[in-house]
Amino acid sequence: MAMGTIGKRMVKIGEVSLLTNDVRKLATFYKQLFDIDDENNDETHQFILTEGTTLTIYNDGTVKNNQNQNICLAFTVDDIDKEYEKILALGARIHEPPKKRPWGAVNMSFYDPDNNLIYFRSFVKDS
Repeated sequence: MAMGTIGKRMVKIGEVSLLTNDVRKLATFYKQLFDIDDENNDETHQFILTEGTTLTIYNDGTVKNNQNQNICLAFTVDDIDKEYEKILALGARIHEPPKKRPWGAVNMSFYDPDNNLIYFRSFVKDS
């Protein structure tokens, strides 16, 4: 969980929200990606991940241009190759296939249905 101190106050990131024109479409993508099975089909607001930092999908009533260029989301996963296959099966556009980085992580990136840049990474476990 991301926490810090501002002045004398404890501050933590409580939620990351993806603003979208189509909550159901984007939420369905993330539910399939993370194997989440819930009955929420709300067209305005949905919680996707609630352990630690919450990921929500939200429509605030304004039209979005889906030209998200100033932010990305990164998730740590156990098996990057398995996740890569799942992302391909979901039809996501790949930005970069899995690639080992000098610091030991294996990263990959792709675009969600609203063109948000998403990174998955895993860390090679020592044998």
